[in-house]
Amino acid sequence: MAEYDRELDASGLNCPLPILRAKKALSDMEADQTLLIISTDPGSVKDFEAFAKQTGNQLLSSTEDGGKFKFVMKKS
Repeated sequence: MAEYDRELDASGLNCPLPILRAKKALSDMEADQTLLIISTDPGSVKDFEAFAKQTGNQLLSSTEDGGKFKFVMKKS
C-alpha cells in the first residue's frame, strides 16, 4: 500500500504554481487523506512549510533527492 492517497507532480513549475496545484488537489480530498507533491523548485521547501502553517494541513515529510523535492501533506 502506498504511503499517500494521491500524487501531484509539479516538476518544472515555479512558485507559486506547486502550492496552487496542491491547494486545488487538497480541496478535492477527504480529511486525513495524504497527498504526495513532487517539485523541482528549491523555493518550494519554504513554501510548503508556510502553506502547512497557513492552511492547517499537516506537512508529514519533506525530502530532497537529486533535485526533486517530495512533500507528503495530510489534509486536516
